[in-house]
Amino acid sequence: MYRVMFVCKKNSRRSQMAEGFANALGGDQVRVVSAGLASSFVDPLTVQVMQEVGIDISQQKSKSLGDFQPEDFDAVISLCGCGVNLPPEWLMREYFADWQLDDPEGGELDTFRRIRDQVKERVVRLLEEQGLS
Repeated sequence: MYRVMFVCKKNSRRSQMAEGFANALGGDQVRVVSAGLASSFVDPLTVQVMQEVGIDISQQKSKSLGDFQPEDFDAVISLCGCGVNLPPEWLMREYFADWQLDDPEGGELDTFRRIRDQVKERVVRLLEEQGLS
């Protein structure tokens, strides 16, 4: 079982998308969690654009990174450039990446769709690199 943590500032949009894609595409080969530097809420537009591609994240909740232990994860992926703000123990996992995707907050639906598609591409690549697809 490959254990992945997706991290973003608020755990409202990008990291929630990544959690949804990784759960849907990785199946029982991965255990996926997303969290924020601070918890917030799951943006309704994020739920909407994920439903458009057949992934229901309506039951996902925004979570704080402080509620988790870094040693419980093989991979840590920042989606917003917040890697510089993570405690060192999160950066020292077997796999760390900082994808630095734009935040769709306040954007139109097309912006959310564009970011969703970028997140999916990255998640697919991650799963392929780790032999999980």
